[in-house]
Amino acid sequence: MSLAQYLQDAWHKQASWLIVLRPLSWLYGLGFRLNRHLYQSGCKSTYTAPVPVMVIGNITVGGSGKTPLLIQLVKYLQQQQIRVGVISRGYGGSGPFPLLVTSEVEAAVAGDEPCLIVQSTGVPMAVGANRQAAIELLLQSTELDLIISDDGLQHWALARQIEWIVLDQNRGLGNEKLLPEGYLREPKSRLENSSVIQHSKTAQSALNMHLAIGQPYLLNQHCDTSPFNCHAFFHVVVGIGFPERFYQTLKQLGVQQFQAHEFADHHDYKIEDVYFDDAEVIITTEKDAVKLKTLLKKYPNFNTPIWVVPVEAVLSADCYALLAQQLQPLGIHIS
Repeated sequence: MSLAQYLQDAWHKQASWLIVLRPLSWLYGLGFRLNRHLYQSGCKSTYTAPVPVMVIGNITVGGSGKTPLLIQLVKYLQQQQIRVGVISRGYGGSGPFPLLVTSEVEAAVAGDEPCLIVQSTGVPMAVGANRQAAIELLLQSTELDLIISDDGLQHWALARQIEWIVLDQNRGLGNEKLLPEGYLREPKSRLENSSVIQHSKTAQSALNMHLAIGQPYLLNQHCDTSPFNCHAFFHVVVGIGFPERFYQTLKQLGVQQFQAHEFADHHDYKIEDVYFDDAEVIITTEKDAVKLKTLLKKYPNFNTPIWVVPVEAVLSADCYALLAQQLQPLGIHIS
């Protein structure tokens, strides 16, 4: 188990030994507040894009449902004939950055989440740690009405007009401590200054979302044409921020028998990661499938079926109403 996975497990269980990391959390908090003050006071400059920017992020480490939410918003805005583009840091990608992401770009180059977003929506997208450079590259290639930043909530160098924070009610805020004692990137008071979208099975706020399970599909279709059998035994291969949510999704689907193989978020898969002693079927997430699909191209004789279980964000009507309300002063109108 890697250090990152070990910490994730400790945060999930709220292990008592995490208190020994409190001095590091104090240092993290001090550095965070100082950096924010430097931007707010003007000592460090911020970049304001020529088109409105909406940031979708979270204040916790690990998965919150942010990417499915972003994908759903992009699809909705496209249906409304709004020219939307997306930027992201491109975490896990090798670059070179900034980089325009197309359906031909591999996850190893652009990052898994950007590739998933583009494959799901066809949205114009650019990635790179320098958000200004990513935006400028994006605007050179297409005209846009709105840019959505995938994450970047703590990237103070980028000015934004709208902020949405996704809060997973299943995980909550843990012990409410900053990194590394807890999994908060920012103090919980940050939630008071942005629009908070609660991710929960049962709505606890007007602004809420949940994940609906899509139709499982076979990643390597040449292997097997038999239908998905939820009563079979699976090897679950997963490399996401909060794998427990995916396990819950599988149980909702009726999958009860599986052996989990957890990897770090944004894991760079090797063929050994999906070779097992038996011939049992593999099941994985759409985010992992982006990288596994590329891997399988290098190993055309790999014949173990890999099933993918997709999920889709379902937003409350109030979320769409809020979006329309926030976009109107920016000159973007939703009918």
